[in-house]
Amino acid sequence: MKRFSGFEKGINLGGWLSQGTYDKEHLDTFINENDFKTIADWGVDHVRVPIDYNIIETDEGEVIESGYDYIQTAIDMCKKYKLNMILDLHKTAGFSFHAGYNESGFFESEALQERFYSLWERLAQRYGKYSDRVAFELLNEVTDRELSDTWNRISTTVIKKIRAYAPDTKIVLGGYWNNSIDALPDLALPYDENVVYTFHCYDPFLFTHQAAYWLEKMPDDLHISYPGDIFEYRRIMKEIGMDYIQTYLDVPDSGFDSAYFERHFEKAVKLCEERGVALYCGEYGVINMATPEDTLKWYEDINSAFKKLGIGRAAWSYKGVDYGLSDEHMKSVRDKVTNLL
Repeated sequence: MKRFSGFEKGINLGGWLSQGTYDKEHLDTFINENDFKTIADWGVDHVRVPIDYNIIETDEGEVIESGYDYIQTAIDMCKKYKLNMILDLHKTAGFSFHAGYNESGFFESEALQERFYSLWERLAQRYGKYSDRVAFELLNEVTDRELSDTWNRISTTVIKKIRAYAPDTKIVLGGYWNNSIDALPDLALPYDENVVYTFHCYDPFLFTHQAAYWLEKMPDDLHISYPGDIFEYRRIMKEIGMDYIQTYLDVPDSGFDSAYFERHFEKAVKLCEERGVALYCGEYGVINMATPEDTLKWYEDINSAFKKLGIGRAAWSYKGVDYGLSDEHMKSVRDKVTNLL
């Protein structure tokens, strides 16, 4: 399978320019130069930098120049510490992967779609010159399957517009069901040789999201181990009414291991071989409610599969947002986990 060269092992900078506050103190201090140095010392080759449109646009769509300064700082720090970078639009006017952000209308509104195109044209004009080390990710985690055809039209249109300013920048494209690996076959055929398909992986969901406070049906006192007992996974998911996400009936009774992830990824690998595109996992990680020891076991299994199949990836996340690898919670196993990335 084609490799996503320079983007084979990375980490997300969630919570900085997305999923955080927009006040200047937070933007100035949450991530600093020392963080880029630390990340480089971990031996990764890139960072994925999620951004919200609110960072670089007003509610009316006017440019916020100071927001672009933060993006430029990230690019400059990456250059200094020999890291590549993915610029990921995590939220656009009218759409967010999370309903709690109260963004709606994007897939129905031509005006909001035009605003999306204009935003990416501005980003391409400014950062297309860094095509040797900066890639663009069009939009994070399209949700409903019913949006597939509309998303294919929008994504193809915006790629055409980007190409006027960034002809050879790598463009990262994911599908519905929050960048599900199962949505990849329904993505539009790659526009050109510089398109990369992406997915996110938080399997098994019950483990990686245990006690997640933002999930409606998730008990806030739930704790489960990894690899754990597959029969317990099946029972709990059904009992709490979250078997619409995963039933685990496709998992052998022997349970989870690296071979499980290899099987989970193999259809996507075959698809990408057929279409001549690289495959990239833009997010994978474990909530800090899990024990560090179980988190380490999970990283061992999933990264074994990534490496065997040649899939580039970026762990979620470097700091905070309930998944931070640099947080105190992970101190006892951090070196072992970061060596696996």
